[in-house]
Amino acid sequence: MNQKNSLGLNSCFLELKDPIELFKIWMEEAKISEPNDPNALALATANRDSIPSVRMVLLKSFNREGFVFYTNLESQKGKELKENPNASMCFHWKSLLRQVRINGKLFKVKDDVADQYYSTRSYESRIGAWASKQSSILEKRSDLISSIENYKDKYKKSVPRPSHWSGWILSPLDIEFWLDGENRIHERLKYKKDETGHWNRSLLSP
Repeated sequence: MNQKNSLGLNSCFLELKDPIELFKIWMEEAKISEPNDPNALALATANRDSIPSVRMVLLKSFNREGFVFYTNLESQKGKELKENPNASMCFHWKSLLRQVRINGKLFKVKDDVADQYYSTRSYESRIGAWASKQSSILEKRSDLISSIENYKDKYKKSVPRPSHWSGWILSPLDIEFWLDGENRIHERLKYKKDETGHWNRSLLSP
């Protein structure tokens, strides 16, 4: 029988006042059930003219401060985030029939944080951060291959982090947890942060 919590939702929503704790639990469950990249998310941004753009990125870490991913700062999303820091993330775990939506503002991570993560990347990935001018027009694929080989010659062992490559952290203002329901009667729980930093919970209609 489907157990319910005190709000009348499926017990998977638990009884937590902190949405980061609930996200952590759901992510750990997704790591077990999802066949590929449980940390994949759709990142929605907009430029200064409010023209939207969305793409998939990988979540690399999270804590009470926010949700972190890394990218080329000169890419389309990097340029948009400099113009408009408002953004939204959406995780969709088909195996669990769950979604998590997060809205907030993005800030660059500190250099030492970016350095630490960059050092954990494979040699090829670190070279790629130098070689690829992300989102720019590529005349032919061989140009990229040549760029990769050139940087391999330049950095045979130690590969420093490029100044144009870093991380962003989404500081959440609200987080919604969603569970698929029969006949499209989904279950939705939203956490919204108030001016004091306290999280308030509310149910949403499907």
